[in-house]
Amino acid sequence: MENSKENSRPSLDASGALENRVSSLNCIDLSSPHIHNSVSLLKQACLDSGFFYVINHGISQEFMDEVFNQGRRFFDLPVSEKMKLLRNEKHRGYTPVLDEHLDPANQKHGDFKEGYYIGVEVPENDPDWHKPFYGPNIWPTADILPGWRETMEKYHCEAFKVAKAVARIIALALNLEIDYFDRQEMLGKPIATLRLLHYEGRISDPVKGIFGAGAHSDFGFITLLATDDNYGLQICKDKDAKPQQWEFVAPLKGAFIVNLADMLERWSNCTFRSTLHRVLGNGQERYSIAYFVDPSHDCLVECLPTCQSQENPPKFPPIKFETYMLQRYKDTHADLNSYNK
Repeated sequence: MENSKENSRPSLDASGALENRVSSLNCIDLSSPHIHNSVSLLKQACLDSGFFYVINHGISQEFMDEVFNQGRRFFDLPVSEKMKLLRNEKHRGYTPVLDEHLDPANQKHGDFKEGYYIGVEVPENDPDWHKPFYGPNIWPTADILPGWRETMEKYHCEAFKVAKAVARIIALALNLEIDYFDRQEMLGKPIATLRLLHYEGRISDPVKGIFGAGAHSDFGFITLLATDDNYGLQICKDKDAKPQQWEFVAPLKGAFIVNLADMLERWSNCTFRSTLHRVLGNGQERYSIAYFVDPSHDCLVECLPTCQSQENPPKFPPIKFETYMLQRYKDTHADLNSYNK
């Protein structure tokens, strides 16, 4: 899918594996009454690359622009102010540049990006407060960023509605009941995390191990990504290919870029794909907003009934989602104690 940013794509030589190819992704229109067509397009995308666009999702461009503007306002604060909101053990708050190390085998440093985590708001008197990915969020004070919290809370709510609509199409594509993932133990009480992201204007160099975000696949169920107009996101459809072939995902105004994550690949017995992706900088600042949608802490993820047979038995043992996620975060984020040194 092409757009007006075609000529601004960054270009490095092939040895850097940053190439001019742009991936052709299916586009799912959530306003379409032709659900069978949407299911077919989504299924094709999930079998091919695990990435697709979602348009007409119900969130206005005006509000999306406001969320991006508020995100920039936060990242424009002095580092000393942002560090007062450093992420806590509940994975809420600010993540500095180099905090995350997504591809340690190929990265000389961590990711050259900063971020801000906002999860499901759970007050301290809630019985689920003790769970690792629940709890109150960390918020900038209203005198520093007026209206910031309200904007982010509204976006968190609106993005979850979009995610549930996408999950219903995924269910149909897997030959499940349309509301299969709406169950209480799945998306009825989800771990849903909004993450604002800012990539500084650094030029990536894969040969030297410098990346905006190292190559990785997402951890959980699905991710909704909103981006600005700058290229940077790349996908690798075949992670086992040598050399790996990377393609850009073009920004598309008003659309979400949706990708499947590792837990859905596991759930579907590898029927659907969680695809390797990374971010390469081209010298321009880049902003994006990721919304990670995952099942509940207590969800036991085991092979879906429609994805197994005598000829195709389950490839993975059942696992509690909380256990899985805690390990993935531990593997990819800096130890919080390192910031006290």
